[in-house]
Amino acid sequence: MCGRYSLVASEEKVAQQFGALHLSKGLRASYNIAPTQQAHAITNDAPDELQYLIWGLIPHWSKNGQNSGRLINARAEGIASTPSFRLPIRQRRCLVIADSFYEWRRMGSEKIPHRILLKDGDLLAFAGIWDAWNFNGNIIKSFSIITTSPNADMALLHNRMPVILNSKEEQERWLSKLSLDEALTMLNPAKDGILTDYVVSQKVNSVQNNIPELHYRVQPPPTLF
Repeated sequence: MCGRYSLVASEEKVAQQFGALHLSKGLRASYNIAPTQQAHAITNDAPDELQYLIWGLIPHWSKNGQNSGRLINARAEGIASTPSFRLPIRQRRCLVIADSFYEWRRMGSEKIPHRILLKDGDLLAFAGIWDAWNFNGNIIKSFSIITTSPNADMALLHNRMPVILNSKEEQERWLSKLSLDEALTMLNPAKDGILTDYVVSQKVNSVQNNIPELHYRVQPPPTLF
């Protein structure tokens, strides 16, 4: 599962990795992006624009357009047949941009938050799907992050991880016209050894906290052994 992530980057860094993108509302920084909030993504129907979409997919067939936050992630396994995801995986794919994501490692009765990022300092591009809900001309775009089984870097923290498209070629391919089979072949764990992590403050647990301190390394709690 991917339940929190962050994006704190300059427009120059985004352009360096993803090309010169039109920013419809400017680049917004957040240390604690949470479900049902808006976040930056690049969709396949507008690959030259960095859009602001709602995290938590609202299917186009939804009757009320409400976002319960239950569809923030889409499991790679079965994505093609899940009612909410089967059209988006075929026609509506996106890149979700982040600098890191958070995961909680269970230690006894405690859950310790970790920040996970690329060792080389590059921004992350998660494989995502999006949809558009339309009611009387009011269009709401939303997305889910696709998850898969963990690589060696993530296995000690959690049994799931976001699909990371690490190369420019993978990112461009994901946004191109693909058959369903071609898209599904890209939903794999990241290569081992590209990620690093460290313990961060419990303040990340609250969505009310959106401060630089959430990126700071803290001392991990003592263990019995």
